[in-house]
Amino acid sequence: MTTPPELRAIAERQLCGLVNGLAQRIAEHVRERAATLGLTASQATALREMSGPMTMRELAERMSCEPSNTTFVVDKLEKQLLIERHPHPTDRRAKQLVLTAEGAALRERLLALLAVDSPLAGLAPEEQRALRDLLERAATRP
Repeated sequence: MTTPPELRAIAERQLCGLVNGLAQRIAEHVRERAATLGLTASQATALREMSGPMTMRELAERMSCEPSNTTFVVDKLEKQLLIERHPHPTDRRAKQLVLTAEGAALRERLLALLAVDSPLAGLAPEEQRALRDLLERAATRP
């Protein structure tokens, strides 16, 4: 049996509202935690995503923003001596972003802070994986 269009529209509106509300809660959580470390939310997001050396384009993809916006954030982190630009080992046109020792230490503190009272903390790890899988499926559906 198919669901009437009106009921599908209501369900979609409710889901969109929930996803948007969760995104806002997560963004606020990141902003609050970042501020305690003297960082902006964008700087905290960049540090969170810096799990290893990567190009500016890779970081931009992980941050879900344009490379030009990422450049601005990385410039600030570089001035704070948290990130360095190194020659890319296989692509002479590219630079690789690398955390400094201070940047790596700050990233660890940030990750610990982000884990405290996270909006997703009420979900068990398997529930978080299920939510991630469902959202990924919805986000990548053609």
